[in-house]
Parts: sequence; structure tokens; C-alpha cells
Amino acid sequence: MMPVHSVSIKDLAVSFGSVDVLKDLNLDIADGEFLVLLGPSGCGKSTLLNCIAGLLDVSEGQIVIKGKNVTWDEPKDRGIGMVFQSYALYPQMTVEKNLSFGLRVAGLPKEEIAKRVAAAAEILQIGPLLQRKPGELSGGQRQRVAIGRALVRDVDVFLFDEPLSNLDAKLRSELRVEIKRLHHKLANTMIYVTHDQIEALTLADRIAVMKGGLIQQLDEPLTIYNKPRNLFVASFIGSPAMNFLKGEIVTQGAAPAFRSGDFVVSLDGYESQEPLTDGAEVIFGFRPEHVSINDTPGPADRSCAASVDIEEPMGSDSLIWLKIAGKPASVRTEAGRRFKPGDNVWLTFNPAMASVFDANTENRI
Repeated sequence: MMPVHSVSIKDLAVSFGSVDVLKDLNLDIADGEFLVLLGPSGCGKSTLLNCIAGLLDVSEGQIVIKGKNVTWDEPKDRGIGMVFQSYALYPQMTVEKNLSFGLRVAGLPKEEIAKRVAAAAEILQIGPLLQRKPGELSGGQRQRVAIGRALVRDVDVFLFDEPLSNLDAKLRSELRVEIKRLHHKLANTMIYVTHDQIEALTLADRIAVMKGGLIQQLDEPLTIYNKPRNLFVASFIGSPAMNFLKGEIVTQGAAPAFRSGDFVVSLDGYESQEPLTDGAEVIFGFRPEHVSINDTPGPADRSCAASVDIEEPMGSDSLIWLKIAGKPASVRTEAGRRFKPGDNVWLTFNPAMASVFDANTENRI
């Protein structure tokens, strides 16, 4: 039985004419969970959020919030608070009036309105801004007010539609921390839409990675990062992206190995979900930080020669672009090490941190 204060999506479908935007989508969100809907533009994440909010009609399926079927309820009757990408503040009203507008329309007593506005202002540290108008605020301050307007509704479910995308990198980082702190303090259910994988990985209890109106993988951030279910998830998550090499499975002693041309690496220690069949066409994936770069060879079955192409110093570390079996790949290394184009190096792989995908289905093996 689902917890009462959760969101449950059952067999949801949304179509615009002949175009299916969401297809038979099922999703259960636990009480107090921070769930991030992540994916590229057009994947259906904002459509799903708008359906939960009641801003879009569904073609099929049900939406249940806190045990109540709200599929055809008005947004105001769903017990949700929503924070939009565009802030959606009334420019002629002060911050205080913006925060209290919905409560005044709903006819709440003045004392209750003042109490809720004060509480939200304290949580978001916008007390000194209450008598200012949006035009006098910075982007970060405006977004705090937009979040505050959702907070004063005193609901169990908060919806965020790419709330940080209009801010610069520094402000995004600061407000990301504030939103996480807010969730820890309130312990409300939060559903957050973004195309920014850093936001997803740092904020989420679970991430739903979407593509083409379908959820490709629903899991904890580290599981999605380290054990992506398919090639799309693997390529979408991670910056810089996971490296991929096409090849085949071969038998090497008692353990299977991956081979691409002259490049052969043992898969002993890789947790496969199905047998690694000799001769199977696969794609071998590895993240830049899961490979060590050395001046001398490592274990023969886990290392290979490579040539340096370009070095990218990134402050805390460096990204080395090189060629493996004639294919480009990137490796992270500590900032103090320096490499020049043309340097010959050796890479050592950790099979336990690799990903192997079926070349035909693109699913993880």
C-alpha cells in the first residue's frame, strides 16, 4: 500500500494530435522523497510535471496525490505548490504581497497569512526584502521569492520546473545548496525537473532519467552514475561523458575480456547481469576517473598503451584527452601531473567500475 502523502502515476499517457509525448508511464514517489526528472529537451519531463500540477490534461491514466485521485482536479485542489522557471512574480507588488497573494485570494485570515509569510521569509532569508518589488531584486532573490510563494501554501508536495536555469553558474550552485537544505528542513515531497545532471546528482534521493516520454532508469544517483541501465543513460550522465569503445567479448584464461583491435582488457571483477558470451558484439564504457594513467605498464590484462592528444587543466584536476586503439578517450588525473601532446602513456582499468552494453539492444549486460 502506498503511503498517503505520496504521488503515484499510473499508466499515464499524453498525446498532442498524433504525437505521443508520454506513454504508459508509471511512477511512485515516496512521502518526503526528493525525486528529480532528468533528461534532454523534449523528453517529456516538464509535460509530466505539468500533468501532476494539473496544468495539462492527460490522455490516459491516473494521478494520485496523498491517496486521492486528482487526475481531473483543478491545480488549486491538488495540494501542491509549484515553482516556475520564469519566477512568475507580479512586478507591481512587493515581495510580501507576492508571497501572500494566493492566500489572500483563498480567503485565509490576515493573522494566518502574516504567520505563513513570516515563516517562509525566515526559512529563505528574505525578511529584509519584503517591502521591495521584483524589479529591485537580483535573479537569485527573485527565485527565493518564487520558492517562498510555494512554501506559504503549506502543502505536502512541491513541484520545481527548472527553477535555476535562468541563473548564472555561481548563483545556481548557491541556490542548489539552499534547496537541498530546505528539503532537509521541511521533509516534504519534492519533484524537480532539470536537464542539468549536476543538479540531479546533488539534489536527488532518486533520479528518473527520461527519453522519448519513457523513464529509462529510476534509481539512486550513484547507481545511475556507476551502473547505467543502457547506453543512453550512460552517455547522458557524467561530465565529461563516459568513454565508449566498440568491440567483442573474448575468452582470456578463465575470465572473459573485451577486445577492440589490439586493445584487450580483462573483465574479471565486472558484475554482469547476464553471461558474457564469447564473440558477442558489445560496447565497453568507462568513466574518465575510473582509469589510472602511468608512465609504465600495469598488469598485462588490465592495461594498455595510449598516446596523449591534449591536456585540459581544470584547477582541482586535469583532463587528458588521448587515443586508445585509435579512438579518442578522456582520463582524469591529479592537477600536478603534466602531459604533452604525443606523450606515450599506459592506462590501467578497473573492470569493477566499467560498463558493458549489448551493441544491438544498447542495454547493460
